[in-house]
Amino acid sequence: MTTPRIVLVHGGFVDGSGWQGVHTLLKNDGYDVAVVQNPTLSLAGDVAATRQVLDAADGPAVLVGHSYGGVVISEAGTHPAVSALVYIAAFAPDKGESVNTLIADPPPGAPVPPILPPRDGFLLLDREKFHASFAGDLPAEQAAFMADSQVPWGVDALSGAVAEPAWRIKPSWYLVATDDRMIPPPAQRAMAERAGSTVTETPGSHAVYVSDPAAVAAVITQAATAVR
Repeated sequence: MTTPRIVLVHGGFVDGSGWQGVHTLLKNDGYDVAVVQNPTLSLAGDVAATRQVLDAADGPAVLVGHSYGGVVISEAGTHPAVSALVYIAAFAPDKGESVNTLIADPPPGAPVPPILPPRDGFLLLDREKFHASFAGDLPAEQAAFMADSQVPWGVDALSGAVAEPAWRIKPSWYLVATDDRMIPPPAQRAMAERAGSTVTETPGSHAVYVSDPAAVAAVITQAATAVR
């Protein structure tokens, strides 16, 4: 049996360094792990960056996406190397859907992400509200660093629509972060149910992949074990 490679895809406003805790745990368990530094300028560009890493995979891969990274893996996951998908508090769009369409009609009372108006085609989160909205379970100092080191998110990435969602043809797992204030947990559950994902729930903010790497690594390991 071949142990699949784990490929981690980050979301908007952040870079791949947030996966460090998950990376360490998986490496310690003997997995080969790659972190995609997707530029988050456009969906097409991020899919291309992810497929470049998948092209280098020697054998099967488990493709993992956080937040907007879920859109990327839904499109890139049709790559023949991918044997399973893992969504971490992530968007899981269907054919023709994008981040924009998925957030267009929030339920009454749902928290509104503090996204500032676009400047020169890029989006950022309000630094003063970053801690509460994105990383409520992280220490204030760590959340402040994440707020100050934000990666501008291209508006073209939000409008990028998925052509052929990989979750329709490949098994998927989903970790719901029950304290998420960026993607409401009910929306996470609905997307996971639609995708037929194996679902795990854990207390955590949108930054659960940083705050609770053990919970995230456990779901990834579950997927990797199932498809070995």
